[in-house]
Amino acid sequence: MGVGRRGSEESVGVMKGKYLDYCSAQVADLLLYLSPDEIYLLAQRAHREKGGGGALSYVEMVQLATDWLAVKVHLPPFDVWLADYREHPEAYEDYLLGLWEGDADDSVDL
Repeated sequence: MGVGRRGSEESVGVMKGKYLDYCSAQVADLLLYLSPDEIYLLAQRAHREKGGGGALSYVEMVQLATDWLAVKVHLPPFDVWLADYREHPEAYEDYLLGLWEGDADDSVDL
């Protein structure tokens, strides 16, 4: 069974999992390009936008930077991504981290 055929037969739960995996990989790639100083500045900005005060741990900074990037990055909505994935699944192979293996919770709001 070819990749294209498999992509068209996978359950919606698996496809939702792959979509979330794809989105996570996109945000993770952006984080890898940031220096610690840039993560710090991004986290401080996100913290201020949330009305937070006080010092942040490094883990909190990375989480805030990740959350901020996830909102700011223009990722395709699920239905647009799904149509393109089903048409060209091979184009997404390098962007999937394997987090999707197993059905995603059908209650995930995409």
